[in-house]
Amino acid sequence: MESSKPTQIVKGVVEAAVEKVGDALTPDVPGAPGSAPPPLEEPTTPHGPLPPKDEQGAPDTRTPTGAETGVPKIAKGQQGAYLTTANGHRLRDTDHSLKAGPRGPVLLQDHHLREKITHFDHERIPERVVHARGAGAHGTFVAYGTAEEVTRAGFLKKGRETPVFVRFSTVLGSRGSADTVRDTRGFATKFYTDEGTFDLVANNIPVFFIQDAIKFPDVIHAGKPHPDREIPQAQSAHDTFWDFVSLHTEAQHHTMWNMSDRGIPRSYRTMEGFGVHTFRMVDEAGATVLVKFHWKPKLGVHSLTWEEAQLIGGIDPDYHRRDLYDAIEAGAFPEWELGIQVFPDTPEETFAGIDLLDPTKIVPEELAPVQPIGKLTLNKTPRNFFAETEQVAFHVGHLPPGIDVTNDPLLQGRLFSYVDTQLTRLGGPNFTQIPINRPHADVNDMLRDGFHQHAVHAGVAPYRPNSLDGGNPFPAGDREHAFVDTPVTVAEAPKVRASPASFDDHYSQVRLFWQSMSPVEKEHIIRAYTFELGKCYHQAIKERQLQCLANVDPVLCEQVAIGLGLPAPQPTVPLAEVQPSPALSQVGREWPADGRMVGIVVDAQADLGDVHEVRREVFAAGMVPLLIAAHGGTVDGLPVQRTFATGRSVEFDAVLLAGAPAPAPDALPARDAKAGAPGSSTVDPRVLLLVEEAWRHAKVIGAWGAGAEVLNQAGVTGTPGVVTGGSGTEVLAEVQRLMAAHRVWERFPASVA
Repeated sequence: MESSKPTQIVKGVVEAAVEKVGDALTPDVPGAPGSAPPPLEEPTTPHGPLPPKDEQGAPDTRTPTGAETGVPKIAKGQQGAYLTTANGHRLRDTDHSLKAGPRGPVLLQDHHLREKITHFDHERIPERVVHARGAGAHGTFVAYGTAEEVTRAGFLKKGRETPVFVRFSTVLGSRGSADTVRDTRGFATKFYTDEGTFDLVANNIPVFFIQDAIKFPDVIHAGKPHPDREIPQAQSAHDTFWDFVSLHTEAQHHTMWNMSDRGIPRSYRTMEGFGVHTFRMVDEAGATVLVKFHWKPKLGVHSLTWEEAQLIGGIDPDYHRRDLYDAIEAGAFPEWELGIQVFPDTPEETFAGIDLLDPTKIVPEELAPVQPIGKLTLNKTPRNFFAETEQVAFHVGHLPPGIDVTNDPLLQGRLFSYVDTQLTRLGGPNFTQIPINRPHADVNDMLRDGFHQHAVHAGVAPYRPNSLDGGNPFPAGDREHAFVDTPVTVAEAPKVRASPASFDDHYSQVRLFWQSMSPVEKEHIIRAYTFELGKCYHQAIKERQLQCLANVDPVLCEQVAIGLGLPAPQPTVPLAEVQPSPALSQVGREWPADGRMVGIVVDAQADLGDVHEVRREVFAAGMVPLLIAAHGGTVDGLPVQRTFATGRSVEFDAVLLAGAPAPAPDALPARDAKAGAPGSSTVDPRVLLLVEEAWRHAKVIGAWGAGAEVLNQAGVTGTPGVVTGGSGTEVLAEVQRLMAAHRVWERFPASVA
């Protein structure tokens, strides 16, 4: 027995070494800015550009007219090992202007200086009027084939795989605004089909503020910063917005969605998308149905709390961008199912008494279930933000054969606006020739010249009919999958500036949404209205909006009025009798935890062997572990991603405590305000703050070993969603189970039913 001890010791050392090697081989935590770590000294040996990171994609290398080139995507960027001018002339120096002597004036003949400065001066292009702040990703869409019965669109045939580019965005803010503001989000998808590009330009809210496109400038002017002070940025909590929506009551439905948790999504990955409008699908025989498009995230629909959104806005204003890119880099590819609600295409264009042409109305999923027709997976991040995410151009009129528009007056206006805005923003009519916008189908459009023309057209007859170019291009027919404008009968009526009477109901669906919320979601809506209206300067605007709320629900109105210190008015219209739609609530279901962030607090006294195992288990579950310690560097060979100074609870979906770190040397209020006032706690006050915030935001918290002492000092031991156990893996298993509900909803007491 004694003779085997050295063998056992050696075996133990080897096993420990293997474990550490395994940790070294564990996938890197995402976020590194380059494809290779930089050396300490400036590199001086010439070599070509580094390859892109593994998770980065790029537009296909197509010609301006849609043909494949066979050129690798990497060839689209810079080439060669040496610095050159824009015309390929190699340069010796780009650090000094050409001068008349070392102390003399700069010479006008310095063509390199002039080229470099002039190009820099023109790098910026006009930002989008709306949806300026965005993030994009490449991916694929695979059709289930379930839509073949109602549409001839080729990309929806079973098993057909189509490359896509998706751009998510906020609406009101500028390019430099924060991601987590309360706002509608854009969810625009460009399908590069072999029948031409299809742009599904969706939002994360299924209705809109207005029923007619002629009001679009009004609602955006109202929501944008006040024109005198240019404040507030990317917010609706101000007088002009509430002045408009309280007077233009058709906006009340969309406004309540914005005031709900839907207005502050946890992530683009946990956000629904809606086509808003009703579209028409056409099958091979020419038969038609009406449809509404829905994107359903595989991870479920989750949101931030208002306090989280505010904290993140200061700590990490790029939170949603970073989350999307990090998830893709970590291999937790975001997925959505595309679904459609299908309605008979009747002359009335209504369903269950709901006008399908009214973009301020939904059809509850309980009345018309969403039928899945395909799956979207985002698996590549952009290689260059400007070239792809900024220059991508969407248009609701980019429709393949088999999908057509309806007479929705908001949709009809969008058909004009999207092309018009690209002309200014992208410098002319040839924006479809920018690589990210190039179709993956043959283009023979007879359009010529214009700024930034990339195609070198042949022939002499860009007109029809012609004989000089042999008659080319020829009209396509049904066999060639030509787009057909659906022949729809237009009812005889006088030319008027008016809406149908069915558009006059502005409150019943607002009440439907309110009644469909769980008690905790109703509390959040009350809080949002109270906060937003509390930011308004004029009492008349607050009182007017309270009247709108009274017409939705007296309890909602009363609770908001209490917060504003105003009397609650009585309804001026009968309260609608509605049937709640459970599909509208985010509470009560369970979802995968893929791509979630798990913070692990460690110190030198923790059971670090357990930490190694927990970290591996978190990775294996498709989540990302982030180690939090008193200082940067490593702990037992594991990289520390956050310190007590740089980390904050809002970054994490769950917090694990492997130790009870004593106050670190920098736990001084003068150096880090999170350290608070000096106290007698044996735990670093920033760790206690992290736990207290996570608890307040209803996140799952787990602890083992010395970590349980942190729970005791934070006063949360034994409360819902706080897990303790004998080992890290035991605790993690229960934490992961609870994370499926997104939050520990029991921690949010509600005063309304």
